[in-house]
Amino acid sequence: MKSRGEKITSLTAYDFPMTRLLDEAGIPLILVGDSLGMVVLGYPNTTHVTMDEMEHHVRAAARAKPRALLAADMPYRSYQTVGEAVANARRFVAAGAEAVKAEGGREIIPQVCAIVAEGIPFLGHLGMLPQHVLEEGGYHVKGKKDAEHQALLADADALVNAGAFAIVLELVTPPVAADLTRRIPIPTIGIGSGPDCDGQILVTPDLLGMLPWYSLKHVKPKLNAAEQMRAVVKEWKEGVEKK
Repeated sequence: MKSRGEKITSLTAYDFPMTRLLDEAGIPLILVGDSLGMVVLGYPNTTHVTMDEMEHHVRAAARAKPRALLAADMPYRSYQTVGEAVANARRFVAAGAEAVKAEGGREIIPQVCAIVAEGIPFLGHLGMLPQHVLEEGGYHVKGKKDAEHQALLADADALVNAGAFAIVLELVTPPVAADLTRRIPIPTIGIGSGPDCDGQILVTPDLLGMLPWYSLKHVKPKLNAAEQMRAVVKEWKEGVEKK
């Protein structure tokens, strides 16, 4: 798709019906993201998500048998060593995932190489790394400083050389995201990183307006699903009470 100049669209799913709906809509890459920690399980951030929880949701999504490539996020502290990374990537494949994603660049290259050597496709993730939110004290845009720009370039090159098939760029300044996109042969898939990436990914509940309690700068909901759901439930409730 990158070589043909076709934009890549990707969305998250955490269960059977959403995976099936996204697949029927023609989304080519579906991610069972560790964002489920916040949008499904009610955690304050993704660092609380476990392998067992991720595996449960991967199995549910895989039961939809999507034509799309189904990828799974490796959760916090599930790929600290090469052995852990390979074992947990295998768990996801056994659960029905066709690729895995992990956060980081040069510091996880041994893990990436080992996963790819197992024949498991690897999706990279650079820029703002949600699993590092506690040590970084929040979610910060990356690439504003030249040192960050150069580090992102080096990390992207390392992931390419390790065999990653694409890289998610989260909250990277648009000029740096564009530079990375031109530089590397594999697709960049942006989220809050400007329009010049090879594709875009969003957390599906954010796109559909299902989380009215949160407001994100990089997402403009295309639907007010939360309000519509409230209205339908209220109408049904009142109808039952009047009978």
